[in-house]
Amino acid sequence: MLQRFGFIVHPLEIHDITRKFSFAERVPASWLETLMRYGPPVKVSHITGVTSPLGVEAEGWFVGCLLTPKQMLELPEPVVLAKIIDAAKKAQALGAEIVGLGAFTAVVGDAGVTVAGNVDIAVTTGNSYTVATALQGIRYAADTMGLSLDEASVAVLGATGSIGSAAARILARDARHMVLAARSKERLERLADIIRADNAVDVVATDSVQEACQSADIIVAVTSAIDTIVEPEWLRPGAIVCDVARPRNVSRRVAEMRSDVLVFEGGVVQVPGDVEFGFDFGFPAKTSYACMAETMILALEGRYENFTLGRDLSVAQVDEIANLADKHGFRVGGLRSFERAVTLESIMQVRENATKARQTALYR
Repeated sequence: MLQRFGFIVHPLEIHDITRKFSFAERVPASWLETLMRYGPPVKVSHITGVTSPLGVEAEGWFVGCLLTPKQMLELPEPVVLAKIIDAAKKAQALGAEIVGLGAFTAVVGDAGVTVAGNVDIAVTTGNSYTVATALQGIRYAADTMGLSLDEASVAVLGATGSIGSAAARILARDARHMVLAARSKERLERLADIIRADNAVDVVATDSVQEACQSADIIVAVTSAIDTIVEPEWLRPGAIVCDVARPRNVSRRVAEMRSDVLVFEGGVVQVPGDVEFGFDFGFPAKTSYACMAETMILALEGRYENFTLGRDLSVAQVDEIANLADKHGFRVGGLRSFERAVTLESIMQVRENATKARQTALYR
């Protein structure tokens, strides 16, 4: 039996719309925004060839919800939710039995709960596998950089969100010191109390991103900010920054100015089978975001049920989807940073540069 899924994508910037519609290059941005606000969802591409080593095969569809993150934050929430629901219904009409919410469509409102209540197919945000792959990437990066997690100071930016909270609780199993950063100090303190109760880790809560970055060896960036919030001047030599957020939380200036810092994107996954996505979203062939992969994994497993919804993401969910991913042949597809592959050689160069930067600081 061929399993079927859908995944909702949207432009991160207004001119990303030209990837699908070349005529948009000639349209003023203000006109495009108006067209996108009132336009219907569109089938972006047909996905074929997703094949588990167990012999199960799946096909799917990318469905476009034509709003940028800026529009999703500025428009009335009911308007945005209606657009996302329409996109989910489009996926259902195409034949999908589960639909994943991508990027900001997983953030708006109640993180998928309202969408799930208005369609007749299963819905997932993909956040569980996003956390799982980010943590796998962090452990690989730390090991390669010669950094032991149980001696590291870890900062989680956006710690009160569903991804940030789960990542913090899992990393707290190993970290020596943890800094939690978000806007609400009250919610941060509640999370800090939960982590302290379950782990022997020193936990500090702050609403200052700069303070969190300056104190950390490892940074997990997963806020819903639409502008970059991590700057090169705030980072220690040898810092590891996992930027899970879309749009990015980490300024491109970090890559340009700090050759002694390792920045990578969380959640880049190798998809099993002879996969054709039919759409260029900036990744190498046969790789996807983890949120996309979670939807494929659940389809291959025949788990047509709401999986990751709402603001509460459990550690058990993260562990479960990681196990299902292994079962069906999904793997972290290497590290990537600002649209480029991060090679082992480049990581070792960062490590060498960090050592030199620390030595230079000692003699100042």
